[in-house]
Amino acid sequence: MVLKKLTRIDYSVSQKIRLPSTRPTLRRAAALFAHSADSWFWLAGLIILYPLASPNLKSILLKLIIGILVTAVFVLSLKMTIKRPRPEGEWGKIYRTTDPHSFPSGHAARAAMLSLLVFLLGPAWLGGVMVLWSLLVAAARIALGVHYLSDILAGAGIGLLFGWGVYIITG
Repeated sequence: MVLKKLTRIDYSVSQKIRLPSTRPTLRRAAALFAHSADSWFWLAGLIILYPLASPNLKSILLKLIIGILVTAVFVLSLKMTIKRPRPEGEWGKIYRTTDPHSFPSGHAARAAMLSLLVFLLGPAWLGGVMVLWSLLVAAARIALGVHYLSDILAGAGIGLLFGWGVYIITG
């Protein structure tokens, strides 16, 4: 009974956050943030930067790459086990086709993990920017209808745990 009530609240809140198609400018901005946490984008960027970086920065980049890979494997394993369908919608065909499961959000996990690691390893101001970015990514994923609020909260929690784990294990 409690789970059904929580699910109804989750669906209702998520629906209220969604952007209507009558707001194309906001939807384009949300799409930019929603895609900005794509794993391929981050991995490609970090790999390109790696050979150009100083030894200290190489260490940080390697930790970010490890974090992305480990978090992705864990999130995908959970998604394939839980198999919660994404919310109904038309935006995000690539996600709906290649990954039809919404729980937990891999984008929220990746954004939270990256934000925590940058906050812990980099300058504080950049960590603050990353935290703001991760909140915008999370909101955009709900606003465009590819995730429910609970997908985002679970993903962010996983990302924070894995970010902390990578930080502790890699010293």
